Amino acid sequence: MKTLTCFVYCLLISSLAYSQQEWTEANQLIAGKFTTEKIDDWWNELRQKNLIPLTQHDSVLFLYKGNATSVAWMGDFNGWGYDKNFESTGIKVNGTDIWFLKTSFPSTARLDYKILINGNDWIVDPNNPHQQWSGVGGGSPNSELRMPEWQPDPATVFRENISRGKLDKDLLFNSVTLGYQVTYSIYYPANFNQHNTYPVLYVTDGYEYLHERLGNMKDILDNLVADKKIKPVLVVFIDHREPVNRSNNRRMMELAMNSRYLNFVADEFIPALEKQFNISKDRADRGIMGSSMGGLTAAYFAFSRPEVFGLAGIQSPAFWFKPEIYNLCDNPENPPVKIFMTTGTIKDAEEGARKMKTILEKNTCIYRYTETNQGHSWGNFRDTIDDILMYFFPAGS
Repeated sequence: MKTLTCFVYCLLISSLAYSQQEWTEANQLIAGKFTTEKIDDWWNELRQKNLIPLTQHDSVLFLYKGNATSVAWMGDFNGWGYDKNFESTGIKVNGTDIWFLKTSFPSTARLDYKILINGNDWIVDPNNPHQQWSGVGGGSPNSELRMPEWQPDPATVFRENISRGKLDKDLLFNSVTLGYQVTYSIYYPANFNQHNTYPVLYVTDGYEYLHERLGNMKDILDNLVADKKIKPVLVVFIDHREPVNRSNNRRMMELAMNSRYLNFVADEFIPALEKQFNISKDRADRGIMGSSMGGLTAAYFAFSRPEVFGLAGIQSPAFWFKPEIYNLCDNPENPPVKIFMTTGTIKDAEEGARKMKTILEKNTCIYRYTETNQGHSWGNFRDTIDDILMYFFPAGS
């Protein structure tokens, strides 16, 4: 153990020294102390070692090499350009085609960004291999800034040689309440037995939560069940895209504290599935979960119909969209709902989430609350899915 501890310590010291060397050389470049040959060698070394952007502790040096009249960095950290107080414009190193931007973030941060060339060309960072896809319906890639102390959550990574659950995809439900068809998918845990009774979680934006580049939730479920960190659970992923025209996404209508949509899920959809599957009818075993507008919806569903939903997973909630949600939740007479709420701290939903947290505390609700040094991104949502699942469905409970 002592030898191993010494090895890890020495490795850490070596890494810090190496990082310091790169920063020293970067500062020499900025000061104009590099020859053209040295610049090319330095740049190629950074690229080969995947060190762009260059990070150290809580500092980051964004870098771009190419002909341009202006270069700027836009991302979670400046509201994708809406925060004019954040200095996002790069500086060109004299006599070179290298642009840089120095700034700082928490050492555990993970953030999405793009490079804006000449004020109109948005590109992913051509020298950064790390990407995070974002957006509705599969979205598009952004570059990913990984600060030194951020590490990918092992629960989100596909693993070989474990028993895997089954996914029935793109099922159709003809809703009388809504007057149209709804697409959904169902996850069955490994070794599913139709004679057993299972808890259930209903997930809005289901297509995105299942997408391997976004929520990647099936792999997370498989890993947690295999590691016996959660009990086997059925998960119903509700897709808001119109079945015959996937480009028409109805989420902004369905997830905006829509009482008709609530009645569909609570009074039509859930009873139908409970007739078809051996799902627990105990509200303590039934949850609703979503992010952004889906986070708003999870709170709305749980506090409007607490006799139906005993669990609410609320990720980066868009409470700003419907401020009346605060009054709905601020009722000490509400039956207890077990809540897990998360938000990022960098231009995410932290203001509204913290306000809701105060309400939950005042009314002595059963809840857990976490903040991550991230923005409003699927990378952020994905990182806390396992925490929510382990809180709601712990193994052995």
